[in-house]
Amino acid sequence: MRKMLVGLAVLASVAAACSNSSTTASPAATGSATQTAQQCAAGATLTTDGKLTVGTDSPAYAPYFQGGTEKGSQWDINDPNTGKGFESAVAYEIAKRMGFVPDEVTWVVVPFAQSYAPGPKQFDFDINQISYSAKRAQEADFSDSYYDVNQALVVVKGTPIASATSIADLAQYKLATQLGTTSADLIESYIGGTAGTYQTLRDAVAAVNAGQADGIVVDYPTALYMADPYVQEVKNSTVLAQFPTDAVPGGEHFGTVQAKGSALTPCIDLALQEMKADGTLQAITNQWLSKKTNVGQVPLWSK
Repeated sequence: MRKMLVGLAVLASVAAACSNSSTTASPAATGSATQTAQQCAAGATLTTDGKLTVGTDSPAYAPYFQGGTEKGSQWDINDPNTGKGFESAVAYEIAKRMGFVPDEVTWVVVPFAQSYAPGPKQFDFDINQISYSAKRAQEADFSDSYYDVNQALVVVKGTPIASATSIADLAQYKLATQLGTTSADLIESYIGGTAGTYQTLRDAVAAVNAGQADGIVVDYPTALYMADPYVQEVKNSTVLAQFPTDAVPGGEHFGTVQAKGSALTPCIDLALQEMKADGTLQAITNQWLSKKTNVGQVPLWSK
């Protein structure tokens, strides 16, 4: 059973943000400053009574999900039930702030583009590196930011694109990414190149490895993982460049996704406010998205 709040403790709303996380509210955020996240969530209707159902895509890539999978798991690469990896840890901390213990959290596979598509949801919230946009928010609720992000380009060493030195040099190349992502928008509107979109991130990686695309654009932490010399998801690769957050109009940040008008949206925002105020979100960020990488320094390219 869910833990019930004892007493009527009041938590003041705090606007302080951790360095990687904006407190700018999405249009759906309407939580009361006189509530805790747990008080807010106590009256919310859930997908499954007494359980918090959380969605994410499979394969679940590091550094957002880690810990591998057990035999027979429905999860490819990493099982989010481990609580390891940035987004898994964030999800469990949000759940905790709303009054759920780990055994009351259930994970379901949700393809990326289905998370913010119109219609009913099979989850209470989805966490999957989903960037907020006004267009997406027309069909689904977004929480406040839990991570401000920029995009980066992974290429194979020794190929013609690896000699590029500016954004203008990239327009002649085919760049892969996952269907429905802001990376595709960045390729076409900011870089001015051709976006090769693939159903899954794994398919986009395979296209680069097969020489069917010249590089892949993904969020910066994923790029660092893909090109890590001890991982090499993209074979013999390097992170050629990263792009500023405003390469996507209005800047880019990750938020959890809920059904349109979900009663949990303000509760998740309150949980994130609490996590930012007491330093928990920053600690999770430092643990799983360390600035120390095996890739080396990556230049920032802008127009």
